[in-house]
Amino acid sequence: MKDEQELVGDLIAKRDKKPKMTKQGDSIDVWPWQRMVRLTGEMMDNQYVFTLPTDSNYKDRDTLVWEVRYRFLEPMLADSLRGVTMAMQVIYEKDADTVLHPASITKIMTLILIFDALNSGKINLTDDVTVSEYAASMGGSQVFLEPGETQTVETMIKCISVASANDACVAMAELIAGSEEGFVAKMNERAKGLGMSNTTFINCCGLDTDGHMSTARDVALMSRELIVQYPQIHNYSTIWMDTITHVTRKGESEFGLTNTNKLIKQYQWATGLKTGSTGLAKCCLSATANKDGVELIAVIMAAPDSKTRFSDAVTLLNYGYSVCDIYHDTEMPQLPNLSVSGGRCDTLSLSYAKEFSTLFLEPVDTASIEKQLTLPETVTAPVNEGDVIGTLTYTLDGKTIGTVDITAAQSVSSATYGDALFKMFRKLTGAA
Repeated sequence: MKDEQELVGDLIAKRDKKPKMTKQGDSIDVWPWQRMVRLTGEMMDNQYVFTLPTDSNYKDRDTLVWEVRYRFLEPMLADSLRGVTMAMQVIYEKDADTVLHPASITKIMTLILIFDALNSGKINLTDDVTVSEYAASMGGSQVFLEPGETQTVETMIKCISVASANDACVAMAELIAGSEEGFVAKMNERAKGLGMSNTTFINCCGLDTDGHMSTARDVALMSRELIVQYPQIHNYSTIWMDTITHVTRKGESEFGLTNTNKLIKQYQWATGLKTGSTGLAKCCLSATANKDGVELIAVIMAAPDSKTRFSDAVTLLNYGYSVCDIYHDTEMPQLPNLSVSGGRCDTLSLSYAKEFSTLFLEPVDTASIEKQLTLPETVTAPVNEGDVIGTLTYTLDGKTIGTVDITAAQSVSSATYGDALFKMFRKLTGAA
């Protein structure tokens, strides 16, 4: 009886164009930020919750996309969006939750907020940034910006990503939030939204300060956020050497930038991401790499010296690639045409919403992967192009490893009275 009720509920939902609700499973909290707010232009509540179905193998997948419902602070028409939830698969970890000083890998979060501001339209790459006396006084790793000097946002991003410039960080923080203090508050809010439960930021550049702490796991979380949401960061993090031009009261002068991440030269698949070193933090690194479409992140904290952090990162990345195997289905089953009831045409062509790929952390016999098409015998008009009609399910050893939506490749409107008469006439006359 329960199954029948669920079936009836699904049919009603389909009729009313309502999303099918997942059954109760694991709950996750999602904090919307500026990027999502920009989609609607409206203020949203601080937090919303949705559930993942218990039969989804999401922990072994890299991306899950769900329709989520959220609540606005003020009434508006829109009430849903498509939210992306990342499921990070940890291949190897040691002391992942030990709280340590993060040094300049702090700047990963600074870069996230910069790209958030770019994405929202608050700032542009070509905007000028004026350096304050406070920003110019940061010390540590810097590009020696002078008070009153202006540089573009893009140049500042380059200085942060390549040369780990503290002065550029603070200048950008002041541009976006009005002050470093206000910017740091946004950093901590963003960290909370990413589930970085053991991180507290006190400044935006990573200088040693009481209470400025993080963990390897939290660094991995924010690193993933940066490279997934803003892959253009690699345009900067892979620069080995470059120059900027200082224009001050003293005139123009060139300043050379050299990437602090030696893996860019030493490891052929390296794509970034950020180094850090201070007296308390010792030598830190969040290393990203991409080999054959598989992206890995290796986080090293509190290494005794710079050479060790790089060699340890290479060891971890090589191990990751030795156990990771990505499967791409290059032979997805051919889709049939479906019969249409009550439509202006009698058949509906189908297409896959995407190609299927998944990541395995151990060798598997891909020939043993089974595929199951789930399609109705007929569909009822109207049908809109892109409507989900069915699914292709992939299983291995009886366990679901992923699904792909099957969608309508065309729209089919409902038949009119005239269409019905015409069809009857053609049938009676035997017209083709």
